[in-house]
Amino acid sequence: MPDLKTLLDLFYEDSAQCGLFARVSGEDMPAVYNGLLNHDNHMTVTVEAFHGSLVDVEVLETRTSGDHYSRKIVLSRRSDGKNVQYGIVRLNTSLLKDDVRDEIKSCVEPLGRVLIRHNVMRRVELVSLWRVEPGPELQSLFGSDQITYGRTALIHVNHEPAVELFEIVSPVANP
Repeated sequence: MPDLKTLLDLFYEDSAQCGLFARVSGEDMPAVYNGLLNHDNHMTVTVEAFHGSLVDVEVLETRTSGDHYSRKIVLSRRSDGKNVQYGIVRLNTSLLKDDVRDEIKSCVEPLGRVLIRHNVMRRVELVSLWRVEPGPELQSLFGSDQITYGRTALIHVNHEPAVELFEIVSPVANP
């Protein structure tokens, strides 16, 4: 199961640099965020549909430890370059075929798009929803200090837990 602290510790000595987090239920968040986050689908597809634009990935930092490859990313709208999602991803690369793993590590396309295109047998499992008070890094990436929301999720590949995710959507005007 993805543990928020474990994922944050991959890239932050002090997680407050990213933000302050409180677990919430879907009923505790504005409807727009509930729709964006409270589901068992790939966020790439969901964010693209919500924003009416394809998204591109920018990998901010990576870590490798044994069979685990982790990265801190932002997704931005192709239409105008606005950052619309922040994420931390940790993959068990031993559960992926070489071509899929290599394409993910090339950092060219969002993870969800790579898995979908390669028709990897997968299931996305929502684990928890989070209220996010952006810290300095998220404020800089999103251009806002407005409260937003995120989720932790797990992607099972061929029935094995393979990808741990922490995904935060950019603040929405007038939620």
